[in-house]
Amino acid sequence: MRVLLLGADGFIGRRVTDRLLVDQELQVTVLGRRDSADIRFDLTTGSPGALARFLDAVAPQVVINCAGATYGSSRTLIRANTLAVATVCEAIRRSREPARLVHVGSAAEYGPVPGGVPVSEAAEPRPVGPYGVSKLAGTELVLSSGLDAAVLRVFDVVGPGAPTASLFGRLAEGLRRALERDESQVRMPDLSGYRDFVDVRDVARAIRAAAVSAATGVINIGSGHAVRAREAAQLLVRASGYEGAIVEENRQVLLPAQAGGPAEHPAAHLGQHHLPGHRPEPRPAEGRMPAGEPVPWRQADVRTARDRLGWRTQVPLEESLGDVWLETACRV
Repeated sequence: MRVLLLGADGFIGRRVTDRLLVDQELQVTVLGRRDSADIRFDLTTGSPGALARFLDAVAPQVVINCAGATYGSSRTLIRANTLAVATVCEAIRRSREPARLVHVGSAAEYGPVPGGVPVSEAAEPRPVGPYGVSKLAGTELVLSSGLDAAVLRVFDVVGPGAPTASLFGRLAEGLRRALERDESQVRMPDLSGYRDFVDVRDVARAIRAAAVSAATGVINIGSGHAVRAREAAQLLVRASGYEGAIVEENRQVLLPAQAGGPAEHPAAHLGQHHLPGHRPEPRPAEGRMPAGEPVPWRQADVRTARDRLGWRTQVPLEESLGDVWLETACRV
């Protein structure tokens, strides 16, 4: 199967590249802005007609779109997450043999959802902020394109290669700096929200599964479990061996390894199961959202991914965050 991969240099795209290149059943061509790409093309400035000519030359059976932006100005986000998607869809429509499209969406498209319950693909999207709005617009373009297309609505991705601007990329860098400088605390934003963390390598497996499937429409990709960000942070702190304090906005949380006995240790993978002796903090009441927190809860209903892609997560959260620390600690 001939596959054209867009966005191979991003956090998710790099892992997708690794996953596809070892698959002997796939012939992979990479299109992107960098010299390392097989085809040099900028989706944010290039025309659909020019891209269609590349599609005719490669004749892919599947186009995988991992391209996009997570951070930046509203203009940057719209160009990368909406206009670029319009270019891809139009180019595929114009090509001689329209390919199947697998597009990477985001759980941010859902916006605030009731606490305590998983969100299904049937939920009405209500994104907040430019990122979620721009991603939802891209998803709507794909769904209305008339193409053979699937949108993988990916939840909170973690694992090696996490950008330093991401929550755990930032924490890992902060821990490294604190250990190097013998600092007693690391500052972080509020960690009280619940998130559905999924390893980037599991996401890559899901994208590969979607590429070779006949599934269409929106498909949630997550672990299916909500974990408080504060508990996940404890796993990363424990992996680093840091004994100082994590200072959140409006709250200080001490996470020493030995003060008063072993540090609290949440279960590595399932948000609702904890090791003996660990007392989880209460979840938001079902159907209620704390004031001042636009998205305090996020948990995927992953039955569609299981049933239509045959996909389940394989990498536990503890292993994923341990790999984040290992990569950060070994970085020269």
